[in-house]
Amino acid sequence: MPATTRTTLRRGLAVAAALPLLIGALASCGYGSQAKNDQKKVAAEGEKLSVDAVRLGYFPNLTHATALVGDQEGIFQKELGGTQLKVSTFNAGPSEIEALNAGSIDIGFIGPSPAINGYTKSKGKNLRIVGGSASGGVKLVVDPDKIKTLDDVKGKRIATPQLGNTQDVGFLNWVSEKGWKVDSQSGKGDVSVLRTDNKITPDAYRSGSIDGAWVPEPTASKLVSEGAKVLLDESDLWPGKQFVITNIIVSQTFLKEHPDVVEAVLRGSVKTNAWIKANSEQAKASANTKLKELSGKPLGAKVIDGAWPSIQFVDDPLAATLQAQADHAVKAGLLKEPDLIGIYDLKPLNKVLKAAGKPEVSDAGLGVK
Repeated sequence: MPATTRTTLRRGLAVAAALPLLIGALASCGYGSQAKNDQKKVAAEGEKLSVDAVRLGYFPNLTHATALVGDQEGIFQKELGGTQLKVSTFNAGPSEIEALNAGSIDIGFIGPSPAINGYTKSKGKNLRIVGGSASGGVKLVVDPDKIKTLDDVKGKRIATPQLGNTQDVGFLNWVSEKGWKVDSQSGKGDVSVLRTDNKITPDAYRSGSIDGAWVPEPTASKLVSEGAKVLLDESDLWPGKQFVITNIIVSQTFLKEHPDVVEAVLRGSVKTNAWIKANSEQAKASANTKLKELSGKPLGAKVIDGAWPSIQFVDDPLAATLQAQADHAVKAGLLKEPDLIGIYDLKPLNKVLKAAGKPEVSDAGLGVK
């Protein structure tokens, strides 16, 4: 047999031997924890967008589960292709806004109150809200031996996470609707409002220094695991039982210079939310795996099982409820009447939604002109 024929035959056999491996590798690509490493490899070899890396910020909280799961499962990275995803985590909205203003992050998942405060303090020049992420997941949980009805809250000590934060505003508004008086700054009045970091709220409840708390998940379910009872789910106070708890914000400079990257992150968010809805138990486990990585400890089954069903993962930023929350903060004396026109730019999200065959969403008249 001629040497050229032998060489051709050897090459053909080598290709044939490699085909099963290649087919197996291709078949393994897809969303899910087992496919995560394959996705990252594919992404790293994909086409780079208009920037080498995008810096994403979020909280290690269940109300930020779109970010937790999208990061854990490699969904964001797959949409970014060869552009690298770099993640930073935060424990409070003001620090994330500072990071955005300083250019340390480009895009972030954040609650409505810090987004409003950040936008108004910069006179509308630092950020835009470009998408929604989650609704709900906030509860009033109480010591059942001390508080049996909503009227029993009067005269009691109730914790909120931080002066002026989303839950603090929500609780102060509820107190006002009950006809009770509380000084918003000191927290003193017909109800004692104690601003307490979510990390230590369970200890405060256990010690008896608070009688209850108006808090997000998973803090609410952690208190329930300590014997507290859910007295009220904030979702019940809102039309359609929906209100924004987590938005997606972006630096205006980054949005202007890298719209392709913003669209990629939004595609990742929309696909993550769809995956969460279709695979609730797997998504819950994925979020908990990421929480363990970030904090060193996963949530207990009782806590996460109680918390997960109360959070809705939505692409719609629920803009009308953002305006309502701003109005509540004004009424409580925590915010001057803000001009929120321009806080939203939903054109990139609506482009993504249209391409996915989903209905477009409204900015409630608060979009950029």
